[in-house]
Amino acid sequence: MTTQVLYEGSDLPPDPVVPRQQVVAEPRYGLMPIHGYDIAAAAVLHMLDGEDGRGLRARGLGPGESVPYGVQPVIVAPSTVYGTVALEGLLRGWPTGLVPTPWLVVVADAPVRPAPAARYRLRALAGRLAGIAYLPYLPALRAVERVEDALADEAVARAAARLRAQLEGK
Repeated sequence: MTTQVLYEGSDLPPDPVVPRQQVVAEPRYGLMPIHGYDIAAAAVLHMLDGEDGRGLRARGLGPGESVPYGVQPVIVAPSTVYGTVALEGLLRGWPTGLVPTPWLVVVADAPVRPAPAARYRLRALAGRLAGIAYLPYLPALRAVERVEDALADEAVARAAARLRAQLEGK
């Protein structure tokens, strides 16, 4: 991982007593929401950033934007049949060998299992993915104005820790 050191406010090196530098790391994950940037995608983006002080670890990729070199693509999709159909279309056009195989984060849209057609499609597509991580239904995402407020919720914090551990292989 390469890092850049940016000096804030001057061309001089930072004062050794008062650190004025900020370390900016290249992102590890490139987030690709299947249905645009909604609260679920924003929450996953912040969940992958972590709380360990290592800086930016996840970056949202816009429509048609290429995956930067060395970045693991992460697709975020709802647990609906419509979401899995869109996922199938995306994976059909995935450039194998040129871009790393993506991870999939399935965000539950209701406190029940996905519809049988969605479960079937996810099982069928699993071989085209680096892995599938499931986020449970998180009611806090429906009741907040900002993502930071949702991450303060205990259930969301637990889901974030599990998601990071699963994607990092711990």
